[in-house]
Parts: sequence; C-alpha cells; structure tokens
Amino acid sequence: MSQFKNILTLSFRDYSHEWRMSGCFVLALASVLAPMMILFGLKFGIVSSMVNELVENPSNREIKAIGSGSYSEDWLNRFAERKEVAFLIPKTRALAATIQLKSKSAGRIFSTELLATAQGDPLLKTVATTPRGYHSVILSEEIANKLNVKKGDVIDGSLARQFRGKRERVHIDLKVLDIAPSHTVSRKVAFVSLDLLLATESFKDGRAVSQLGWQGQQQSQQQREYPSFRLYARSIYEVKGLVAALDKEGVNVKANLEQINTVQSIDQNLTIIFWIIACVGAVGFSFSLGASLWANVDRKHKELSILRLVGFQGGKIILFPVLQSMYTAILGWLLAVLIYLMAEQSINQILAPNLRIDRVICYLLPEHFFWALGLTLSVAAGAAILGGVRASRIEPSDGLREI
Repeated sequence: MSQFKNILTLSFRDYSHEWRMSGCFVLALASVLAPMMILFGLKFGIVSSMVNELVENPSNREIKAIGSGSYSEDWLNRFAERKEVAFLIPKTRALAATIQLKSKSAGRIFSTELLATAQGDPLLKTVATTPRGYHSVILSEEIANKLNVKKGDVIDGSLARQFRGKRERVHIDLKVLDIAPSHTVSRKVAFVSLDLLLATESFKDGRAVSQLGWQGQQQSQQQREYPSFRLYARSIYEVKGLVAALDKEGVNVKANLEQINTVQSIDQNLTIIFWIIACVGAVGFSFSLGASLWANVDRKHKELSILRLVGFQGGKIILFPVLQSMYTAILGWLLAVLIYLMAEQSINQILAPNLRIDRVICYLLPEHFFWALGLTLSVAAGAAILGGVRASRIEPSDGLREI
C-alpha cells in the first residue's frame, strides 16, 4: 500500500514538473475529444428534437383505419392488450358522431364532431379530467372559442332524427370539464364518454336510450359491431409493427410512416458517421499517447531503474505511466467539456436562430459526459499499457551502470 502511495505521489510530481509536455498531452486529447462531443451533441440534439416533435404530436403515433369495417368488442379488447398499443377506443359512423352545440353566450348553433375518449387519451394528455357518463364533455379550443365558453360552463347539446315519419330532436345538458389545446386538436371536436357516443348513434338509428329517456325501438342484445376505431401506438417506433399486425388481420390502415422512417434513417446514419469518426480519433490518440509514453519511459530509464533498485516491484512500476495517462485523460476530458459547453451555447444561441431553427440543436445529457470520461480513461489506460510493460522490464542494475 505504501509503495502505491509513493508511486502515486512520484508520478504526480513528475507529471506536474514537466508541465509543458503534460500540457501538450492534455491539449492533444482535448483537440480530439471536444470535436467528437460537439458532433455527438449535434447528432443527439437534432435527432432527439425531431423525435420529440413526432412524439409530442399524437397524430404521428395514430394509425387510422381506411374505410368502414366491422370490429367486435372482443377484437378491440384483444388488440388493445398488445404492449405496443397506447390507446384504442371504438368509433361510430361519421354521420352519427355529430352533435349540435349551443351556449348562452353564442348566437349560433355549431355542428360538432363527437369523439369517444377515456383515460390515457393521447389527444388529452394535458387535460387532467376524463368525461364520464352522459353529461360531461371536453371541447377543443376551436369550438370552445366559437361557443365563447370556459371550463365549468354548461352548454346545450341537441340531436335530430327522422323517425316514423316525424322529425324529432332531443336536448342534453353538457358540462364543460376542460378545453383541449389547439396544438393537439385543431378542428371542432367534443370529447365525450363512449356511453354518450353510443347513445347518440342509437338515437339517430331509431333505437331507444332509456338512460336518457329517449324513445325508440328496443335495442337487441347481440354484441355491438363498430365501423372504425381510434388507435395510437406507444411510441413512433411501434407504429410500423402495429401497421404490419393490422395488415395481417386484413385491416387496411394508414400511418405517418414516411416521416418516422426519415427520422430513424437520419439517426442511424448520424450514428454510423459519429462512431467512424470516434473510432478513428480514439485509435489515433491511443497510438500517439502510447508512443509518447513509450518514449517517455526510455527517456526516464535511469530514474525508473533506480526505483526498481530501491525496492519497487515491476507491477508497481507499471502504474507510473498508467497514472500519468490517467491525469492526462481527466484533465483532457475537463478541457474538452469546457470547450464543448462554449460551443454548445454558441451553436444554440447564434447558429440556430440564423438557420431559423426554433429548437435546441446541440445538447448532451449529464450521463453522456460521464460516458465520455469512462471511454477516455479506458483508451488512455490501454495506451499506457505499452509504456507500463516497457517500464516493468527495466532491471535495477541498469540504474547502477548509469550512476
């Protein structure tokens, strides 16, 4: 243990004494590591921003059924249990999924699309509540502005049908639970519970809805079939697999695969480019540092042999160049991080606005810096082994010959 402490002290004093040469090693490492960190920061920042934009827009994770089909509750429940599926809820016919809304503060009646919703709806991720029962609704920002209503207001919803030769209209009071922001829903939409959506379809088809007192024919007890559904993948990377799974089941769908594939292609290509440059830089620096340490051992042949002469073992002597390479790695990493942080600020604050990019295009996470440190220490240690093996083979008698 005492020998290790002595080697640690001696290697540090020697390293600091030859500060000019040590500084050149540090600058050489920083000149290799800093550009790689900037390149990776650009790769990570640009790709992450593009992926986040895709993820934050739920429409990019939506898989839409083309045309009208026939989907049973059993099929929908089975497909919703797939781990790739984030949200799945049935839809009724488009003509049946409309309602006329009116408020006391608006002079017009607006025909509005109805969408069933439930807990976990990606379109309502910023909304804390979920409509339940028959008398609550979440409005999109567009229809809320037209109705001039806010959260907590009560509006009138009405449905019309032609039944048994007569035109009928029913009314229902709906409490506005919240307003969905325009960046998630840009059209006139009223989000309601699935129960209310099915009730509107039943009414328009001439069937009775006893819960609301709407008269009509008695509903059959057979399992309901739905013409379509609203489906969202858990991530953009799950979309392709879900499209393939639906295609196998004979369901014709469409999704935003082209944009997703573009982002994935950019990510893969930038990753390949980064690792090619990183490997070339790491190999080049390893040989450079290894050759320098080898030459340094030859230059300090007498001093190292004297250490062997006074009792230091060969294994401990190996630590002398290895420790000095660790000092270079740590100081070079610190300098590279400082250079990167200055470059990051310049890129994000000066270059991005000039390119009219409204997002951060260069940044790294804290763990990325520690990964860089770990890799730098590993490369430096590997390079130092060359000098360490050379140093361990020095005989104590070599020092006596030169005294």
